[in-house]
Amino acid sequence: MTGLIYPEISPIAFSLGPIDIRWYSLAYLCGILAAWFLLLHNNDKNRLGYTRQQIEDLAFYVTLGIIIGGRLGYAIFYGGAEMWLKPWRLLELWKGGMSFHGGIAGVIGAVWLFAGKYQYKFLTITDLVVLYTPIGMFLGRIANFINDELWGRETDVPWAVRFPNGGYVPRHPSQLYEAFFEGIIIFIVLNWLWRYAKIRNNSGVVSAVFVLLYGLFRILMEQFRQPDAQLGFFFGHITMGQMLSVPLIIMGLWVLILKLKK
Repeated sequence: MTGLIYPEISPIAFSLGPIDIRWYSLAYLCGILAAWFLLLHNNDKNRLGYTRQQIEDLAFYVTLGIIIGGRLGYAIFYGGAEMWLKPWRLLELWKGGMSFHGGIAGVIGAVWLFAGKYQYKFLTITDLVVLYTPIGMFLGRIANFINDELWGRETDVPWAVRFPNGGYVPRHPSQLYEAFFEGIIIFIVLNWLWRYAKIRNNSGVVSAVFVLLYGLFRILMEQFRQPDAQLGFFFGHITMGQMLSVPLIIMGLWVLILKLKK
C-alpha cells in the first residue's frame, strides 16, 4: 500500500499528576503567548502608544472571544445533534472541536468591546490582532495532525499519509497544507505589509487582506480535506468550510476597496 506511515504521537504532551496536558491545548496557549509577546514588541518598536495594561486586556478579551466563539461556532456549524443533546460537551475543550469561523465572530465581538472601552477605532485594533493570529492557526493545524483528525481525502500522491482514524488508507495531510498556507504564508504577507507606515496608518487594510487570504486559502484547502462525516458535501461537492469562507472573501474585498479608494 502506498502512503507514509502516520507517526503516532500521543495527543498528551505531558502530565502533571492526574492532569493531562494535551498538544491541542498547548497550541492555543503558545499561540496566545507568542501573539502577546510580539504585540508588546510591536508596540515599542513602532511607538503605537498602547499601555502594557491595555495590551494585556486585549489579549484577555481576544482569548475569551476565541474560546467562546470557536466552541459555539463548532457546535452550530459542525457539532450536529449530539452536541445539543449533550451540551456539557461544549466545555470539553481538551478534546478539540473549534470552528475558526466561529472564532472570528467571537474575536470580532471581543475587539468591539475592547475598542469601545478604550475609545479606539475598531479596525485599528483588528489590524493588530490579525497580525499574529496566523501563529495560532499554524500551531492549531499541527495539533490537528498530532490528534489524527481533520485529515484529507484519499490520494495516491507520494507524500500521502495513512492515518489510523482515517482507515489507514493514503490521504492528503491537509492539516499540514493548512498550517503552511493559512499559518506561514498569511503571517509573512501581513507582517510584510505592516512594515509600511502608509498601510499601518490606513486602519483596516491588514484586516481586509487577512480575511481575504484566509477565505481563499480555506476554500482551496477544502478541496483536499475530507469533509466532516456528520455533514458530508452540500450540493454534491461543496463543504461547510467553503460556504463559511465566502462571506469572508466578500467582506475582505469590500473593506479593501473602500480603504484603497482613499
